[in-house]
Amino acid sequence: MTADRHGHAMTETGTEALGHYERALDDLLFFRPGIEEPARAVLTAAPRSPMGHALAAYLGVLGTEEQQAAAARDTFTAFRTGLDPARLTPRERMHLAAAEAWLDGDLGTAGRILGEITVAHPRDVLALFAGHQHDFLTGDAPRLRDRVGGALDAWDGDDPHYGPLLGMYTFGLEENGHYAHAEQTGLAALERHPQDVWAIHGVAHTYEMRGRFTDGTRFLDARTDAWSKGTLLTVHNWWHYALYALESGDTARVLEIYDAALRHDETRDVAMELIDAAALLWRLHLAGHELSTRWAAVADAWERRDDGPYYAFNDAHAVMAYVGAGRPDRAERLVRDREQWLARTPAGPAPANRTMTADIGLPVCRALLAYGRGDFAGATDLLLPVRHRLNDFGGSHAQRDAVQRTLVEAALRAGRHDLARTLLSERSRLRPICPYNWSAKARLAEQTGAPEAAAAARARATAQAAGAAQAG
Repeated sequence: MTADRHGHAMTETGTEALGHYERALDDLLFFRPGIEEPARAVLTAAPRSPMGHALAAYLGVLGTEEQQAAAARDTFTAFRTGLDPARLTPRERMHLAAAEAWLDGDLGTAGRILGEITVAHPRDVLALFAGHQHDFLTGDAPRLRDRVGGALDAWDGDDPHYGPLLGMYTFGLEENGHYAHAEQTGLAALERHPQDVWAIHGVAHTYEMRGRFTDGTRFLDARTDAWSKGTLLTVHNWWHYALYALESGDTARVLEIYDAALRHDETRDVAMELIDAAALLWRLHLAGHELSTRWAAVADAWERRDDGPYYAFNDAHAVMAYVGAGRPDRAERLVRDREQWLARTPAGPAPANRTMTADIGLPVCRALLAYGRGDFAGATDLLLPVRHRLNDFGGSHAQRDAVQRTLVEAALRAGRHDLARTLLSERSRLRPICPYNWSAKARLAEQTGAPEAAAAARARATAQAAGAAQAG
């Protein structure tokens, strides 16, 4: 029996397989493409390695790709057949239980077991990484922060993996509103590993949430070589860059970024990247921009995927694409499919996505359809009850803001002035530096016959946008 670099026993995992496993963990922490190659190499060298199969199972679910998850489940099920759990260590048994639960769609059990592993083995990198991504995919902000924070005292600051842990902690802090602390933590992570794209991503979020768009652009510009190509987060970090340009009102720059980095002839039909493409175009759609050619390409990609009911957050972005491309019939078909799935899936022990779909996913999808039809009152009524629970179907604050803005726009266009005023009051106090908030306030003031207030809000929006455009 071998042991990993942190002293965890590895059953049926020889020296060669252990080397591949350690390389795979490094690739995972730094979001390097080709992570599947060392993961496969583990099982080639040690076909019965429990930790090798746990790693493969987690890789099968982390991308929210239905077909990839199904293939991983088949492989994992074959491995579990005839396995004698008594031969494994308690840690390995827990990993296999967590992986099996996740493959079965039981995210709650998977997250709980991963947490138990971290309590008993706070230096288990795979448990920390998988748990951190689990918390992001389920929108559990407190655990996104505390799962990693609770393990850090067990780590030596000189450990090569300590920096990536700080990068994870950065994102958890940011999603809980600790923006200054998150920025400092992320910069500390980057002092250790300048190529840590997850830490870069976390710091980028802090600038987005505080309206420090100029700082955000300069921060990314200073690290272009680290994040702008050749990583699993390249497209997503370009999405953040485009958001900064969007706030400055530079639509031409946003579309330049979109065409060069988010969606072009060589991009893949990967769910996570299609989410970024749809979310960016939807923000432009809300602002009244005509983007039919780009929408058609994104909608085509979602149609090629033809996903079943696997992850409600993905469904919402597919519907954005169908509505944006003028394909309401395709969006309606997706909604009907999910309704039928809910009807035949018991409400008892069921995949976590059932609750995500019933409680959040379908109301959001129906609201997007209503918005596309011009039924702004209907869209408002659908989104209002779920606006404080959108985290329940995953994503970050920045990602979910596309839906929150849809509610604001629907309320404005439906003439729901009191509601729009309330929503914008909330937004402008949480994010006082946000040109969108002030331009929306200006439109509300114009609608309600307050020209002086409209002028003041418009001036504030213009000044903030000008400030955001000063980077470079």
